Amino acid sequence: MNKISLNLFLFFFIISGHMQSQDQLPFKSIPEYPDNYKSGNIIQRMIQGLGYRYYWATEGLTDKDLNYRPSNKAMSAYETLEHIYGLAETINNTSLKKVNYRPYRDTPENFKLIRRETLNHLQLAANRFSDLSFDEISDYEIIFETNDIKTVFPLWNLINGQISDAIYHTGQIVSFRRTTGNPIKKGVNVFMGKTK
Repeated sequence: MNKISLNLFLFFFIISGHMQSQDQLPFKSIPEYPDNYKSGNIIQRMIQGLGYRYYWATEGLTDKDLNYRPSNKAMSAYETLEHIYGLAETINNTSLKKVNYRPYRDTPENFKLIRRETLNHLQLAANRFSDLSFDEISDYEIIFETNDIKTVFPLWNLINGQISDAIYHTGQIVSFRRTTGNPIKKGVNVFMGKTK
């Protein structure tokens, strides 16, 4: 009986730990900075800054927050998060040198999935850009395909396009949730990348 109890305890302990690690989302804090300013590390750090802002902008959002729309013609907070997801997917696809199909395909179906997948896309892209040299980063492009027509842009457009746009829209989420009475957690420090 003791052996069975011990085995059950170990099984549930392992499963519990696995479930907790799956619930851990990246960018609760920003990792330590690299020891050099290689081209890839600069892009990585921009993505990490976005990921940290997004993590805390979306932490603890309620249905009231998600449904908030500043005007009849504006996107709701939820629609804004869908847009940020698409931007993060493009960032990740670019790090993989994959084509970005338009219109978007397979957007996650609820807030929890959108949040998780957005953060995961950003984490994967940041990891791939890490420590790439100027020569290595020069091989990256953004590739779009719409109706079987491909369009290619230099990596510069990822910085002033998707990365900057995602930061901009993440700021909107912060503003929207203030308006609905649910501001982000006190102590979130975007300069230090840590939370008190």
